[in-house]
Amino acid sequence: MSVRIRSNRIPSVRVRKHAAALAVASALVASLAGCSEATTPNGPGGDVPYVAPSTNASAAADTADRVAASQAAEEDEGDATQAAGEAAVNRPELVRDAFAGLQATYNDSCLPNGVNCVYFFGRVNDELASLDKAMKADDQGPAHFKEPLAWMSELRTTLGGDTSTANLQKNQKKLTGTRDRINTWMQGHPEDYR
Repeated sequence: MSVRIRSNRIPSVRVRKHAAALAVASALVASLAGCSEATTPNGPGGDVPYVAPSTNASAAADTADRVAASQAAEEDEGDATQAAGEAAVNRPELVRDAFAGLQATYNDSCLPNGVNCVYFFGRVNDELASLDKAMKADDQGPAHFKEPLAWMSELRTTLGGDTSTANLQKNQKKLTGTRDRINTWMQGHPEDYR
């Protein structure tokens, strides 16, 4: 069974970039406004050119437009990066990796007194579902894995969509039997997992 962690890093980076862009825009607008207010008792000083208020407003609007365009581009880039990350998370495992997860269930068991049963049955079921997905997505096509896919389909029919611990335990022989049949089949097809 593989663990997939979805990173939330992209939105926090985006927030920091937006905050920085807004700070720069605010500083620029404030400095432009400060320049237009530089006056002496006789009007603007000789070393300060007169800037009409409409020019200040236009420059501020241009700056705001550039900041907004920059933010939109960053959001688009962030969305594309996030979409690529989600696609990688949703991509099925390779058959060999999924099979390795299934084989690892042989190290676990459900003891007679019920210790570890919830974990064990859930894990075997999850590993079979992962292998089913990997086999269907494999380049060789589902026809190559016809028998294992049929056994997993039979198991799903038997479970009837109920993957509760009680139902998995009730169908323990079918669950572990399917795992064992697939293990035997895969051992006869080493090219699929090596």
